[in-house]
Amino acid sequence: MAMQQPATRPANPRFSSGPCAKPPAFALDKLADAPLGRSHRAAVGKAKLKAAIEGTREVLGIPDDYRIAIVPASDTGAMEMAMWNLLGARKAEMLAWESFGAGWVTDVVKQLKLDAEVKEAPYGEIVDLDGVDTDNDVVFTWNGTTSGARVPNGDWIKPDREGLTICDATSAAFAQRLPWDKLDVTTFSWQKVLGGEAAHGMLVLSPRAVERLETYTPAWPLPKIFRLTKGGKLIEGIFVGETINTPSMLAVEDYLLALDWAREVGGLEGLRERAYANLAAVQAFVAENEWLAFLVEQPEYRSNTSVCLKFTDDRITDGAAFAKAVVKRLDAEGVAYDIGAYRDAPPGLRIWCGGTVEASDVAALMPWIKWAFETEIEALADAA
Repeated sequence: MAMQQPATRPANPRFSSGPCAKPPAFALDKLADAPLGRSHRAAVGKAKLKAAIEGTREVLGIPDDYRIAIVPASDTGAMEMAMWNLLGARKAEMLAWESFGAGWVTDVVKQLKLDAEVKEAPYGEIVDLDGVDTDNDVVFTWNGTTSGARVPNGDWIKPDREGLTICDATSAAFAQRLPWDKLDVTTFSWQKVLGGEAAHGMLVLSPRAVERLETYTPAWPLPKIFRLTKGGKLIEGIFVGETINTPSMLAVEDYLLALDWAREVGGLEGLRERAYANLAAVQAFVAENEWLAFLVEQPEYRSNTSVCLKFTDDRITDGAAFAKAVVKRLDAEGVAYDIGAYRDAPPGLRIWCGGTVEASDVAALMPWIKWAFETEIEALADAA
């Protein structure tokens, strides 16, 4: 007989990997100061946008000589903007170990049609970083949102490299330490680790990236929404809040609220501690239940935000159907929303453990996963 339902439920069942859970301090009435119905180019709009940029710099510890821009189309828009502006000047190496990294490979090889060297690893692993030549332009994800596999550090990136490092860090920013001196282009979005609203991306450029922009013209035309230079010079306004397109000032206000909350919990270090406490709750449970395992077997490559798990019980004959049934059962009980593995990933669970999630909720969720697992195993036995 399957176990009884656990007595404790997560207070917040939102474990989606994007958009992610709002900060615990969130309330709609806290957005009342948003300058709605006003131009984003008015003084009040520019001030809010500049505060979002400088707040990002403060919380993440981004160097003063790095440029930060708010750009359209989330992390995807920021990455596309970076690749279309910067690639083509040198040989490119594309590193991929999950679906988003694979997407950047497709853009570079099939859309930009560059003769790039592609290095891939299966879900749950990462490529051999020692074999990467950072004298080439290197495009990679810091944290694979759909696989839960992350780069452990930036030691493999040469300080005197000749190429640019272009890093999709959307599920790592605000949860992991990023070595800014090793990153020339870094992108992320508001709806990931701080639980902001969708459609806005962040683009962070090192002085080396700015130099490339001002000395290199791609062979292909750039849409207006991608253009970062004019007359061979950086459009400086983009990096002080004069956005390329019209942003949502309500979403900006929401991001400012999230940044304030981040400061209250101790900034980046406080956010990291919260994420690692969530990961620890999952690790403790997995260690005691042999039917569940991390998709990423090596702990040093394991994400502390997008935590991916797989079922290992031999009685499961259709892993995708079983995982889907578990996810559906947890959703119906209102204890966990949106925790199914990404559509391109191996079947299993994906639990968001970023800093906006409470460790008590993760701890409360895990016995429910066991209940759903045992209930579905029993259903398999009854159907046999």
